[in-house]
Amino acid sequence: MTYCLALRLDDGLVFLADTRTNAGLDNIGTYRKLHVLQPSPDRIFVLESAGNLATTQEVLDCINRDLVGGGAAENLATVERMFEAALYVGRVSRQVVGAHSDAFGPGVDATASFILGGQIGAAPPDILLIYPEGNYVRASDERPFLQIGELKYGKFMLDLAVRSHVDIETATKIALGSMLSTATANLSVGPPYDAGVYRPGAMLVEQFRVEADSPLIEQLRDVWEHHIRALVADLPTISFTSG
Repeated sequence: MTYCLALRLDDGLVFLADTRTNAGLDNIGTYRKLHVLQPSPDRIFVLESAGNLATTQEVLDCINRDLVGGGAAENLATVERMFEAALYVGRVSRQVVGAHSDAFGPGVDATASFILGGQIGAAPPDILLIYPEGNYVRASDERPFLQIGELKYGKFMLDLAVRSHVDIETATKIALGSMLSTATANLSVGPPYDAGVYRPGAMLVEQFRVEADSPLIEQLRDVWEHHIRALVADLPTISFTSG
């Protein structure tokens, strides 16, 4: 399992992904799930992945092959709009899964989902969630975030706090809080965490990694737990008497 999220704000885009993969509690690995692609100076993409690791790695290999002249008529350097880029990634994903479908046993889910964000030319930056079926949805002004993977534990923070007008620093704090609440509830999500920030027109993604022993993680956790305890103390008194 994994957890990736992306926020679309007035000030730009924020991306955050964990790196944990596992095939059981005694077989835990770490793989990067946030990838930055810039096929030409007029465009930049961030691709986050969740699902079958072999599928996601082959999808990335196919995308890079097409970019260096693998014979594909369409690739991330030729699409003109973000939704076309999302449809392209979706087709590649379906082709990869289809190529190996005969080898999958009953109950094996080899699919993957992706969040694609970025900017092409002068069009506004955008984020899109690409389903295993190859179709996509966009974030909306009312709900300016997308999630893939183990999304339920961190969703409430995004629902409560993320709005389009929120500044990038505040949004990044919210994203990290969402990630930490997910990692606390589910051991299949964990650090290091990879983050990326994109500002409109920059054609550059600012990237940083939060390691497991980062003081930032400890500070965020301490503040979060302190305020949760204070919140519980401020809740109204409950009377157990009848009537």
